[in-house]
Amino acid sequence: MILFHSMRAVSHLCPLYSPDLREIVFIIQSQSNYFHVTQAERQRADLLKQAHSLTENPPTVLLLHNLSDNEGDWSILPLLPYLSYSFGKNSSWIVFLEEETNVKMTKLVQVLAKFDKSKEWFLGKPLHDEESTIIHHYAFAENPSVFEYPDFAAAWALSIPLVVRLANKVRDEPLKSDFTIDLKHEVALYIWDNGKGPHLTAVPELCTEPEDSPQAQPCATTLSSEPPLCGEPVNNEDIFVAVKTCRKFHSERVPVIKKTWEKDALFLEYYSDHADPSIPTINLGVPNTERGHCGKTFAILQRFLSSTVPNTSWLLVVDDDTLISLPRLRVLLSCYDPSEPVCLGERYGYGLSQGGYSYITGGGGMVFSREAVVQLLDSGCKCYSNDAPDDMVLGMCLNALGLPVTHSPLFHQARPEDYARDFLAHQVPISFHKHWNIDPIAVFNKWLKDDLREKPSGGLNKSAKTEL
Repeated sequence: MILFHSMRAVSHLCPLYSPDLREIVFIIQSQSNYFHVTQAERQRADLLKQAHSLTENPPTVLLLHNLSDNEGDWSILPLLPYLSYSFGKNSSWIVFLEEETNVKMTKLVQVLAKFDKSKEWFLGKPLHDEESTIIHHYAFAENPSVFEYPDFAAAWALSIPLVVRLANKVRDEPLKSDFTIDLKHEVALYIWDNGKGPHLTAVPELCTEPEDSPQAQPCATTLSSEPPLCGEPVNNEDIFVAVKTCRKFHSERVPVIKKTWEKDALFLEYYSDHADPSIPTINLGVPNTERGHCGKTFAILQRFLSSTVPNTSWLLVVDDDTLISLPRLRVLLSCYDPSEPVCLGERYGYGLSQGGYSYITGGGGMVFSREAVVQLLDSGCKCYSNDAPDDMVLGMCLNALGLPVTHSPLFHQARPEDYARDFLAHQVPISFHKHWNIDPIAVFNKWLKDDLREKPSGGLNKSAKTEL
């Protein structure tokens, strides 16, 4: 039985028509941090400028983080009833863009004109898993490549008839999953609905090619060739690195860090349940737990604000099996203001459809500005037990304080093989996590090592085209 086809038969398409730009609603998947707002507003201005050169009737361009007070809107599905209510009668398409997605308006209109707007369509650039993966709950374990989901960086689109039906479904049936881990996969699963809904239709003109590459010629969407100009990378002395470990991993995991990325850190401490002077590790007086590690993480936050360690602008908290590029992190952090409460990493969600909260998943690395740590601890936020999940407790505290979690897709909670190859192809990743069934030093050398000493910081900027 064939579950999916990448393209629908031509007979499903309708004759070319030219949609009025007023029938298209663009939603930029923006975030409330100042840097991301600036990026999204620049993109919005570009879309409207292109539209005004084509017509006096511009499309609607919305910034996702402004649409409601529901912090979980980034997970898209809770937003569908609003989109159906607001645009269900007078629009034909909802087109979702990431901040770094460039749109060639004329070509995009021509692409949408190929599809019958009265039917249900889910359009995008397809990704698929090479092997079943934990981040997708081992879905389609027997043949993971059979299920396709959209690369959000290439833009993706829903026809209004599909939006209206999905909105009714969201209203009538509670969303099943408590966790939002990989949004693009989970949205595609929800739309497919065990085969009752449409599959993703591949649109070759939705691309993730750099905008100035020859391959981008036929594309309606591309990615920026250059990263945002945020200034020089932050200095090494501005980052304090905290590694969570325990006695049983001193000889197994810590040597990997020492052979890979430790040399790029100026200030780094290993925190354990056992003080080992040969590493050295520091015993914070918190017993080791098999899971959660909340007590240890909060002890790290308190130590960061104490006079015991250097006074730095940024705190990076990682696991002892996190692989990370500190030079790339320094480039990324140049885009953020440490005097603001910044909490940065790979964003997950818990119970977002029921008023839950977002959190930075710990394995990929959690980055906090000093101001964020001050506000977290001043709030009285604390663990309900030493083995509570530290990242989720922090997410609850940030939610209660009204502080945003800032997402970067360059941090990864899992291994490179757990992500679609085409997704990683347009990234310059900052971190991966876990040593399961891999050679972690080889993974670091392949994915995260830069010869920065041999080229100026602009060398990294040149390649770090992606999602900063």
